[in-house]
Amino acid sequence: MSSFSEKALMEKLGGLNNSQQSIQTMSLWLIHHRKHAKAIVKVWWGELQRAKPNKKLVFVYLANDVVQNSKKKGSEFTMEFTTVIDKAFSHVVEQCQNDRHDRTKRALEKTLNVWAQRNVFDKELLRRMKAVFTGGEVVVPPDSPEQPRTAKKAKMAEKKPKEKEKEEDVNPEKFKEILEEQDEEDQEKFNPDDMPDPEALVKSLRELENAASSDAGVREKIAKLPPEVQDISMLEKIQDKDSAESLSKLVNDACSLLTDYNDRLNKELEDRQHTFKMFHNYRLGQKLELKSAEEKLEEYKSKLAKVTSVRKELKSHIQNLPDLTLLPDVTGGLAPLPSAGDLFAIDG
Repeated sequence: MSSFSEKALMEKLGGLNNSQQSIQTMSLWLIHHRKHAKAIVKVWWGELQRAKPNKKLVFVYLANDVVQNSKKKGSEFTMEFTTVIDKAFSHVVEQCQNDRHDRTKRALEKTLNVWAQRNVFDKELLRRMKAVFTGGEVVVPPDSPEQPRTAKKAKMAEKKPKEKEKEEDVNPEKFKEILEEQDEEDQEKFNPDDMPDPEALVKSLRELENAASSDAGVREKIAKLPPEVQDISMLEKIQDKDSAESLSKLVNDACSLLTDYNDRLNKELEDRQHTFKMFHNYRLGQKLELKSAEEKLEEYKSKLAKVTSVRKELKSHIQNLPDLTLLPDVTGGLAPLPSAGDLFAIDG
């Protein structure tokens, strides 16, 4: 991937579009440069404010993808986006006040619901963002001494027994509802061209068979590393230069082994995320094709019904026609008419 700079980020954000491929590619690039999370979020917020109203929503989609997919690697983006995401929501809603942008508001509400269900951000922050849609008063953060009693009551009302929260988390119907909402959101921005080729999907799966996590040989080597390379207190036992050099070689070899394996694991994580997104896109594409096939089936069922009706009517009509073989002989034994040859024959 290309190196990071704020200028490069601004150029990439300028070329960002609403397609899922564009958002995911940009998201992977940002996650790869997560050590620059603070600068990234700062530029993201500035470019969002400068973007045209019809392009602001894609910035929110990008933030959503980055925050959710970077959690396993660290909390840098969650922490940085927490400082601006409520302002970003307010800004986007203010820029989309007319009826023409109702779809944008619905998309923002769906995104907010997903964040609430998945605990992406703090509940207090989510409630402040929710107030933007309901027109309610923005709640003062809990560390402020001026926090009103109504806000405290609201916060207490949110605190439910852990058992109930866990019960809701594992509720199959709730899980199905979340999936359907996410599918509906993804379907809106899905481009059929993003559906991967089945062969590419199979190839990606086969490559994962030789991933770092399945390399038992390297894991065994790491498990057998001597305690000297893992415990700093063992340095006290070193009495001479030869022992120190011997340990230094062991430590260097261990560092090389672990660095290489960690790089391979990071690569595997990126590959698995890429494969997952390929599966997701393939599934969305198949849902579109399924819908199209169902519509065609209904269309041709209707045509079949019409043709069957015509055949039935035709059969009935044929049965009602008279049988000519049963009609009486109308020639009355008259001599047959002369043929064309007889008419033009030259008499001898």
